[in-house]
Amino acid sequence: MNKQVNLPIEGMTCAACSTRIERVLNKMDGVEAKVNLTTEHATVDYDADKVSVQDLSDKVDKLGYSVRTVHSAFDVMGMTCAACSSRIEKVLNKQPEIRSATVNLTTESATVDYYPGNMDDRMIIERIRKLGYDAKLKADEEDKADVKDKELRKKRNKLILSALLSLPLLLTMLTHLFDIHLPHLLMNAWFQLAFALPVQFIIGWQFYEGAYKNLRSGGANMDVLVALGTSAAFFYSLYEAFKTIGHPDYRPHLYFETSAVLITLILFGKYLEARAKSQTTRALSSLLNLQAKEARVIRDNDEVMIPMEEVAVSDVLVVKPGEKIPVDGLIIKGHTSIDESMLTGESIPVEKNIGDAVTGATMNQNGHITMKATKVGRDTALQSIIKVVEQAQGSKAPIQRLADIISGYFVPIVIGIALLTFAVWMLLVTPGEIEPALVAAIAVLVIACPCALGLATPTSIMVGTGRAAEQGILFKGGEHLERTHEINTVVLDKTGTITRGRPEVTDFTGDAETLMYLASSERASGHPLAAAIVDYAKGQQVELLDAQRFSAIPGHGITTVINQHNILIGNRKLMTDNSIEIQAYTDEMTRYEHEGKTAMLVAVDQHIRGIVAVQDTVKESAARAIQEMKQMGIEVIMLTGDNERTAQAIARSVGIDDVIAQVLPEEKADKIKQLQIAGRKVAMVGDGVNDAPALALADIGIAIGTGTEVAIEAADVTILGGELTLIPEAVKLSRATMRNIKQNLGFAFGYNALGIPIAALGLLAPWIAGAAMALSSVSVISNALRLKRVKIK
Repeated sequence: MNKQVNLPIEGMTCAACSTRIERVLNKMDGVEAKVNLTTEHATVDYDADKVSVQDLSDKVDKLGYSVRTVHSAFDVMGMTCAACSSRIEKVLNKQPEIRSATVNLTTESATVDYYPGNMDDRMIIERIRKLGYDAKLKADEEDKADVKDKELRKKRNKLILSALLSLPLLLTMLTHLFDIHLPHLLMNAWFQLAFALPVQFIIGWQFYEGAYKNLRSGGANMDVLVALGTSAAFFYSLYEAFKTIGHPDYRPHLYFETSAVLITLILFGKYLEARAKSQTTRALSSLLNLQAKEARVIRDNDEVMIPMEEVAVSDVLVVKPGEKIPVDGLIIKGHTSIDESMLTGESIPVEKNIGDAVTGATMNQNGHITMKATKVGRDTALQSIIKVVEQAQGSKAPIQRLADIISGYFVPIVIGIALLTFAVWMLLVTPGEIEPALVAAIAVLVIACPCALGLATPTSIMVGTGRAAEQGILFKGGEHLERTHEINTVVLDKTGTITRGRPEVTDFTGDAETLMYLASSERASGHPLAAAIVDYAKGQQVELLDAQRFSAIPGHGITTVINQHNILIGNRKLMTDNSIEIQAYTDEMTRYEHEGKTAMLVAVDQHIRGIVAVQDTVKESAARAIQEMKQMGIEVIMLTGDNERTAQAIARSVGIDDVIAQVLPEEKADKIKQLQIAGRKVAMVGDGVNDAPALALADIGIAIGTGTEVAIEAADVTILGGELTLIPEAVKLSRATMRNIKQNLGFAFGYNALGIPIAALGLLAPWIAGAAMALSSVSVISNALRLKRVKIK
């Protein structure tokens, strides 16, 4: 049984770490893993019959890293005996995403350690409730959002302490550079040792620990380079210090300042990197902050404010003017207008009445409504959007594979270059002199950190997908964000995509009985045109009857039987296939179609009784979006099941030159394939169930967010709100992201390609190499953050 889990991994310091974890996990039977250094998460698809989540966690632990777990405490109500607590504990511990669960009957509490990603507090509470008990988070539960802030403060405090201890040593470095005379005490070897020792082995112990764990498991990462480089400087200086014992006139060659300042600079880079990383996730945080924190629920005829986590499906909620809709649901009392701009991008409020659906996190404008919850927790629309963004930010783009492969071999190669540099200097450049050889080798080790290489792609993907989500564009993965920039052909469905999908009857020829047969037949259909006809008939006060038999002929029309009369409604082909004479009506049909209307013939018992013309209004943004795509060099094609004349009329109104009309639903995917065979990179845009095969087959499937769930599920990108201007924006953002990734990779590769030879030639002091290495990662992240400001409109 295949499952997926998202494991947060702690302890990774560079791309070599993430690459090694990914490689080892993928060697496990039934496991396919992707490890992202930037998000510090591993997305793992695994066969639950062959491996467990605990097995995955243990494997990561053995590699010297750790899988972070969330510790939550709950109050559990309804337990009456030990059997109750035992049952809850047993069921929770069976969940693969839960590492351990303990339930205490006496204190009526439960403590649970679980792997975040596929599990959260809400799901644990729901699981307990399904067993017949109730649960809620303990009031003093630590806010998990503070964890990152605490880690950042810890890094800052460690950096400050390291800087204070390194400052006197830095002053000694200035004496060498500028011949400044300082107090003799600062030049004393034992004085310098006193300051360098805590920096090297207390503050810098994290590098030794990381290096040991990696080497023990057969890997090598940035920690190995730092530990080797700083240890070489420190222990050589210590050796020189011991040489002064009994020889007071000996002037030792000390490099304590090199090791201490290097560690300080690396910590500075790590601190800046952590700060910059927090900015890359700001888009996701802003989405999380959209949801309400509490909900007003009716319990025992009273209005009670409860935390969002405690709202259950079928709860009745009251929402007052100016409040956020807490969860997804249906209005059962009252009417209002709701600002849905966070979901659709439309600033105009939408009127809502009894029976209308409302979405969590949207803003209630001016009405007092009562609603029934239909989706809560992870099932709400907002949480679905957040999940898509999380998956996209955690995924890998194909362009990252090259960087991952190189990173996996990078550290051993650098160590080899450093040893070669040391040997060349000792044997050829300055024979027998260890000092210049040591300095050059240390500089090579320090400057070659692969952090920038590992961060180059995922940071851009994170910022790009986050920026897209803010604009109402949801990429389901980094690979889709990458492929979108290659699109040169966009195929648009007509109904619901170019048009609003809310057609209206514009013309009807026939008597009241014909309208009754027409509307009664269409009432059994779920097509948007059918709904328009039924609404028209109701407006004409026509009584509708039940159809005894209904059959839809895809792409042609429908047939029904009403009161023993055979009814056919559809296009010319449907009528001619059933030997019905239509010659007298062809001119009128053609006139309607030239006007951009969909015209259908109505036949009763093999005779034409009337014509109905329905027109769907074109979206205001359609013409502007299509013009923008053309200016970008993208060919735009309309693909529709409607007849040629109607399709051409709609196409002309929005500026589309290429139209493929009268295509049956099952033929849409074939048309996409033909375009791909011709060498096109095709994006298919649609909103209906009949578009799903074409969306799945296209190089990029783009679903209109107002469409069906089937279409959204089959697509690679979802456009919230249905505005077509978001399509060229998605392509622009993809192009900007790919440019950004290439800039980052070019900088990372170029930095190492240039820095290592300079260091090997002895032209780079180790502390300068350390500063350059620390700032390289920050430069890559800063460049990625520029995507937050890129103009796509």
